[in-house]
Amino acid sequence: MSNEQSQAELEEFRQEVREFLATAPTPEILEAGAKTTSVFCPFEPTMAWHKILYEKGWVAPAWPKEYGGTGWSIQQRYIFTEECNRRGVPQILPQNLQMVGPAVLGFGTEEQKAEYLPGMLSGDDFWCQGYSEPGAGSDLASLKCRADSDGDDYILNGSKTWTTYGHHANKMFALVRTSSEGKPQQGITFLLLDMDLPGIEVRPIIGLDGFPEQCEVFFTDVRVPKRNRIGEENQGWTVAKYVLEFERGGSNFGAWLVPALERLRARCEQPLDTSGRRLIDDETLRRQLADLEIDIRAVEHTEKRVNANLKHGENPGPMASLLKILGTEVMQRFSEVQLEIFGLDALPLQLQALEVGSGVEPIAGDAHAMLAMPYYLNTRAASIYAGSNEVQRSLLAKSILGA
Repeated sequence: MSNEQSQAELEEFRQEVREFLATAPTPEILEAGAKTTSVFCPFEPTMAWHKILYEKGWVAPAWPKEYGGTGWSIQQRYIFTEECNRRGVPQILPQNLQMVGPAVLGFGTEEQKAEYLPGMLSGDDFWCQGYSEPGAGSDLASLKCRADSDGDDYILNGSKTWTTYGHHANKMFALVRTSSEGKPQQGITFLLLDMDLPGIEVRPIIGLDGFPEQCEVFFTDVRVPKRNRIGEENQGWTVAKYVLEFERGGSNFGAWLVPALERLRARCEQPLDTSGRRLIDDETLRRQLADLEIDIRAVEHTEKRVNANLKHGENPGPMASLLKILGTEVMQRFSEVQLEIFGLDALPLQLQALEVGSGVEPIAGDAHAMLAMPYYLNTRAASIYAGSNEVQRSLLAKSILGA
């Protein structure tokens, strides 16, 4: 479809999306969306939603149509994301479609595309990201997990950390060191591997919000075929930068934050007691919400520009770093304002009530208040993951200002 569509056509598409969303998600999927305290939604219900969207043909709006994408315009993709967030369904986990998928599409051979893309698209495979290490986070080029050549295989030894949903994944895309000569970036290789290979151990990490979202992964003499390499040996840094641009710049912060702010403002407009007193009557809070909306709209506008570049086959480039900074810092500010609004009702930690399908009711406040503190705690990491915001500012200084 053309990017130039009439308002009537876009409204017709919005109505089609709404009609689908009205009946497609199961109660468990909707509960998972409602109980999400992270950018990564509860695993099993979210993957069930992934498969429903796959059957519909709507799971990968950003992919080329010939590989399973929708062929939607930028406006349609934004409408779809916005309506999904208004309906409260879980956001699709990004590892398959937004991270490793673009790497295989951009650098993989035709044989690799045929082997790996269908499982990413269908959700039959779930991929985790093996980038960070105990001594290599934002300074990713200092990674030490080694892959030594042995005939047609690499032998992996070392570890990765902060591996999101590694305990659920059956596959990993990883950066490994294949050479120690020259600049650190020159000796890194991009590998795909199965998580059930002998010598792999996964240990979940309990986060501040009480859930095992991240993992440590240990490799001991793990044998990985060289045919699983994406791109050339020692050229994985180029692939990794490409993936990180999509991770940082292919998100939809605005499409999530706009409906979230609408819900929060509606909550503040509700009477607190029989006197009719409302939170929104407080001038300081009104100013906080207004400032937040201005920044959210700025993120939304920037995001649309980045997504337009992606649609036309351009890399996000420096705009990915800018959007990562803006999106995550506004998300953190939203979590702070939300926490202030719910106040004492947000303090109890209610892990059982947060579990999808538990049937446990909140002991204080309501479901929205129960989510405020875990979400606040989880978003403290938002300005660190995918490259810390301090590093993003340095990248912007180098690429745009020449500093």
